[in-house]
Amino acid sequence: MFTEERLEQILKILNETGRIKVKELSERFNVSEGMIRKDLQRLEKIEALQRTYGGAILNRKLSKTSSISTRMSVNLSSKEIISQKAFSLIDNGDVVFLDSSSINFLLAKLIANSTKLITLITNMSLIPPLFKDNETVKLICIGGVYDNKSGGVLGSEVIKSISKYTFNKGFIGSSGVNLITNSVGTISLEDGNVKETIISNSKESFLLIEKEKFNVDGTYRFATLDDLDVIITDSNLNDDVIEKLEKLTTRLI
Repeated sequence: MFTEERLEQILKILNETGRIKVKELSERFNVSEGMIRKDLQRLEKIEALQRTYGGAILNRKLSKTSSISTRMSVNLSSKEIISQKAFSLIDNGDVVFLDSSSINFLLAKLIANSTKLITLITNMSLIPPLFKDNETVKLICIGGVYDNKSGGVLGSEVIKSISKYTFNKGFIGSSGVNLITNSVGTISLEDGNVKETIISNSKESFLLIEKEKFNVDGTYRFATLDDLDVIITDSNLNDDVIEKLEKLTTRLI
């Protein structure tokens, strides 16, 4: 086996397991441990992994806190594609929940400019002004303590209010998804608790996420992918991501 082929195989194993050991790779590829260490050094230089004592771990990014206004200007074209896909799944008569996320803000814009007859519930403070001229949507605003990072209201009162409703479609955002552990994360405990409640009260729950987020870990895990019914993302996912998602019961759009 050529070196490049071995490096490709090492990365494949790492993407499947999250961590690797020098001794196990040495035995698997029938090369010296010194050779494997050189392989790991090469992969570390291109930031594909992080070496540890006796092996290496996958080099995943940790999500960073940023304001909602900043997030609305990042990956805008991808977010527009996702919001349009989500919009096409909303039917007249639906009771819909939109949590506080940049993609949901774009989705709310599409709903506000349409004639769909739905009930819309949200904890995102930036959404209600979009509906000042809309006469077909019944808008229910959840009250609570405003959080300027998420752009929505959070806290125990929010969770209590959401728990009183049942909606057939709940749309939520995420700061990162780990396909090794199948975990779905967000930045803060408070935001995560709200998302958990939305999932519990939704007949169908939809995760709206850009493809870049599959390489990012959230600080707080609020769900596993099996807790969700549908993942809506943009196109051009790499083959490894598609293969892992297809093994889940969660539908991919």
